Amino acid sequence: MMALLDRDPTALRLGDALPPCWHWLYLHSSIKRSEVGVDGHPRRGGWLPPILLTRRLWAGSRLRFSAPLRLGQSAERRSEVRAIEEKKGRSGDLVFVRVRHTITGPSGLLVDEDQDLVFRDPPAEDAPRPGEPLPAESDWEERFEPDAPTLFRFSAITMNGHRVHYDFPYATGLEGYRGLLVHAPLTALLLLDAAGRRISAPVASFQFQARSPLFNGEPVTLLGRATNAAETAVWAGGPDGSIAVQGTVGWVR
Repeated sequence: MMALLDRDPTALRLGDALPPCWHWLYLHSSIKRSEVGVDGHPRRGGWLPPILLTRRLWAGSRLRFSAPLRLGQSAERRSEVRAIEEKKGRSGDLVFVRVRHTITGPSGLLVDEDQDLVFRDPPAEDAPRPGEPLPAESDWEERFEPDAPTLFRFSAITMNGHRVHYDFPYATGLEGYRGLLVHAPLTALLLLDAAGRRISAPVASFQFQARSPLFNGEPVTLLGRATNAAETAVWAGGPDGSIAVQGTVGWVR
């Protein structure tokens, strides 16, 4: 992850606190090849329900950080499905699944995360729809240029086999997207990293929501603005200038 961010890979050493949300790189179950589904994720019907809808989306998370996860430290992740809700949307059937992850270490609870997954079929027409525009005013602004090697590397280090991020024929043919998708958690990490470089305080909480997809080869704008002394609002958007991911970082004060 340090190398992906163009940082010195040796800057983190054993015992150092990992940046917030870098637990996404660790504590994954080992899935045998025979247990992988068509989309590259573990086949549904195990601990996730056997939902038949094609598209799976990480729609957002709400995270609370009690203590840092340290490099080289033993930790345990427990995951449970907390809620399943079926809905009818304008584009068809939707299933919302809320998953709770807790990560504990020798001193107790480290990270508490509620993750929202959405399952749906591809819409008949996946044309871009105008969304809410990015804010006109911000405290800082950065650009990120996603490319295929970066998407592949992020998939690898997070053990994310979802083919929409690295398999162009699958992403465009079977799931109906117009290109490879940028991972919502990658965008969230970039926003959190950019905010953290400007505030010298530990992160207490972070929540984000993915509103629309971002695509490989299309520049991403990252914005942030302090809403008060303890919070920073963050946004990411693509070339059309609309909000694709938005969130809030809470600081320890």
